[in-house]
Amino acid sequence: MTVDPVDLLRRFEWPDGVLRVDEFEAAGWRPVPFQSFVLKVHSRCNLSCDYCYIYEMADQSWRNSSKVMSDAVIDRTAARIGEHARTHGLTTIDVVLHGGEPLLAGADVLGRVVTAVRRELPLSTQPQFIVQTNGILLDDSMLDVLSAHDINVGVSIDGNAEANDRHRRYADGRGSHEAVLRGLNALRAPSYRRLYSGLLCTVDLANDPVETYRSLVSHEPPMMDFLLPHGNWTTPPPGRDDDPSRTPYGDWLVAAFDTWYGETTRKTSVRLFEDALNLLFGGHSTSEQIGIAPAGVVVVDTDGYVEQVDTLKSAYDGAPATGFSVRDAPFDAALRHPSVAARQLGIQGLCDACRSCPERDVCGGGYYTHRYRAGNGFLNPTVYCADMLRFVSHVRGRVSADIAALKDATA
Repeated sequence: MTVDPVDLLRRFEWPDGVLRVDEFEAAGWRPVPFQSFVLKVHSRCNLSCDYCYIYEMADQSWRNSSKVMSDAVIDRTAARIGEHARTHGLTTIDVVLHGGEPLLAGADVLGRVVTAVRRELPLSTQPQFIVQTNGILLDDSMLDVLSAHDINVGVSIDGNAEANDRHRRYADGRGSHEAVLRGLNALRAPSYRRLYSGLLCTVDLANDPVETYRSLVSHEPPMMDFLLPHGNWTTPPPGRDDDPSRTPYGDWLVAAFDTWYGETTRKTSVRLFEDALNLLFGGHSTSEQIGIAPAGVVVVDTDGYVEQVDTLKSAYDGAPATGFSVRDAPFDAALRHPSVAARQLGIQGLCDACRSCPERDVCGGGYYTHRYRAGNGFLNPTVYCADMLRFVSHVRGRVSADIAALKDATA
């Protein structure tokens, strides 16, 4: 199978530009089963965010996708998830209901997905269900159904009204912040609070990091995460250029981290920050943003096509495709797709610059999606390389200073 970036792992010298799984296995790779299943239950959205990787970037396959996942695709997807869990003896899995905007599918469809997956899973597998939403359609009637099916809720919001509405707008230009707050307030009510899993915020250099953090914390999330806007060396993110002396995103993350880290009483968990701390102490990350843990996410679109992580849509047309469908292939087929294997190689899957970097084991080369460069694929440092070095080295410095101070105090 020929992969678009033919030199994805050029040092392995794939013959004729063909990536073969048996070559990966000879290099020591063994497949790590998928444990996070992202189901695209609806392919359209009720917002028109200008940074969206699904609608605004290289891959435009959403235009030809069914709007809603059909009953037949739901049932087949559930069966494949159950099959994968049994084959690999999985004790836990995550099932993420995604879009587009997944709540557009309607409460009945969401309930049907969860019921089907639960039916197909072995008793030894414990699922966690979460819907990732922009929050606009959250109301008591929707939350009643989500509660009945134990579906947790994550909400995307970029800060206060000014920060959020700079990008997260309706197609007619109206901001969404007011509607999102209504949904968040409904979610935070005592009847539904247990469903509240957290907030996702995309970093915008125009937004003050400390004010953004404090605005998000005001919604009392149990967890939140900061996401760097998707881009790569061919299509750089806003404000990011080739000058390694400039670290605008690193500086933004450092300011937010210092605010969070310096709190006397920790108000919330911040996944990126806690992952960085865990990795510094030899632990593991919980997302693909940082670290070298093997990729364990697989996506199923509304028509049942199996894809790699969907943020690859920001790289080039067809980047996440595997060529498989839940109708005719198990998830193990996608697991053995060469591009999936490449993302499970850990240190061996990094470019030479990243492999020799002192922050290699923490940064992990950055998010795979952000490494792409037309002409040589993903075997590059992240386009955020300078920013990640700034962030990781700062976190290391803060922790090292605290440890030194503690040693002095107890000497």
